[in-house]
Amino acid sequence: MFNASLSVTDLSASRGGFALFESVSFNLKRGDALRVTGPNGTGKTTLLRCLAGLILPDSGAIKISGENSLHYLGHFNAMKPQLTVAENLNFWAAFDDGKSIVSALETMNLSRLKDLPFNVLSSGQKRRVALARLLLSPRQIWLLDEPTVGLDIVSSTLVEAMFSAHLANGGNVVAATHTPLGTATWQTLELQAA
Repeated sequence: MFNASLSVTDLSASRGGFALFESVSFNLKRGDALRVTGPNGTGKTTLLRCLAGLILPDSGAIKISGENSLHYLGHFNAMKPQLTVAENLNFWAAFDDGKSIVSALETMNLSRLKDLPFNVLSSGQKRRVALARLLLSPRQIWLLDEPTVGLDIVSSTLVEAMFSAHLANGGNVVAATHTPLGTATWQTLELQAA
């Protein structure tokens, strides 16, 4: 069980000299989820990248409990196109702690695709492979940029079940998206142009 928490206070960020968002604050306790919405260009991706420590905000504070507690999945799937699904997932499993990929393949309905090269998959299948990485790396807080992009209804249901299980285990999910994310209770943060 995770005991995660994430606190953001008066966060502001800009890109290329243009303010994206100002004074963003939220608090996530164990098992909380946050859906970040808003028009394109309002800083949803920038907010996630600030939370992940990939870029610095202009001002404000971010407090995350625990060590090694984040998993960030951006727009790109971070897979080698010429490797098979299994080879890609085995790489990421070994990168972390050598966890078996069998359960992740089954959970994301990828078992029959495991021997196919990543580059021959559809965009939705590629996204499911990338999301399967979350199951190989036990992290408290999942930071996800458009996690369900390219997914059909059946695949979206798999992802929603994966989110629900993670939240029930005490983890957190912060997802930037334009779409609803299942039946779990999600807080919503709508970014507006600064």
